[in-house]
Amino acid sequence: MQLFNGEKTEEATPKRKADAKKKGQVAKSSEISSAFVILAAFYTLKLVGVGVYNELAGYMTAILSGLTTTDLTINAVQLLFFNVGLVMAKTVLPILLVIMVISVVINFMQVGVIFSTEVLMPDFSKINPLSGFGRLFSKRSLVELAKALFKVGIIGYFIYRFAIVQISDISKLISMELIDSLRLTGSLIIDLAFQIITVMMILAIFDYIYQWWEHNESLKMSKEEVKQEMKQTEGDPQIKGKIRERQRAMAMRRMMQEIPKADVVVTNPTHLAIALKYEKSMAAPVVLAKGQDFLAERIKQIARDNKVVVVENKSLARALYPVVEIGDVIPAELYQAVAEVLAYVYRLKKRLS
Repeated sequence: MQLFNGEKTEEATPKRKADAKKKGQVAKSSEISSAFVILAAFYTLKLVGVGVYNELAGYMTAILSGLTTTDLTINAVQLLFFNVGLVMAKTVLPILLVIMVISVVINFMQVGVIFSTEVLMPDFSKINPLSGFGRLFSKRSLVELAKALFKVGIIGYFIYRFAIVQISDISKLISMELIDSLRLTGSLIIDLAFQIITVMMILAIFDYIYQWWEHNESLKMSKEEVKQEMKQTEGDPQIKGKIRERQRAMAMRRMMQEIPKADVVVTNPTHLAIALKYEKSMAAPVVLAKGQDFLAERIKQIARDNKVVVVENKSLARALYPVVEIGDVIPAELYQAVAEVLAYVYRLKKRLS
């Protein structure tokens, strides 16, 4: 039984998932992020590639043509570095910004907003050689190795197939002008990149499914863990039972203290007792206490000790008991019957006084 209770057979509770998310443990595929980042980089490069080439070519032409006429003073070197930085910003910065935005968006779509300081805390077990050796040959490490080898094999196959198909175009590069060869090389690289990205996208989808499954499996709980969590969140059943018992005892004492304030106690006569009170400020008579069997006897005894009138009315007691609770006003359909009892009580008190 202990072995069975220790098996991780139960789905993770919402609290377990929330705690894991606070620690930064979420289902996330780095393959999806990589695929979209590479796609964004090459697609942006395809759109602005001509402009980047013209910018770089124009700047290189300006530099090379000015080498023979410009003195290499400190100011000239500073200006050169400044212009290099400016050109790099104009050509590379748009691509980097697109990559950064896509990376943030893809990660947000996968895991949402998470701020966890636990992942920043130093974990000295990670530098333990024994635990590191164990992680090296763990199931997760072997799976990641298999994924990496499979991805390299698939991408390598597509590169080989692309080279075979495009061999005739590649051989033309030798006899082409520099500009034409660069243009063709760029076109071939872009075509190959998009084929590889397509493969990476397909692999990333399968990887995300696996990561989601593996994450859920890692969060599974044993029956004992579920019980312990319920005790922590909802309280120990024994303690809750004792609390409810004390609450009932306190409610019983309050009810007994209210009986002397009643105008009448309607009885069955032996099985039921309902204490009622009515004042002019009330919309209808109110139930101060109710009970059956032993409790009914206690209510009647307290009423007699405090000179509260006890009236035997079987039909009214049976009608009242199941439909009212302590503190309730009596239902409208019983107004007439209760009014007759109260009228009798008032006449009796007047006669005795």
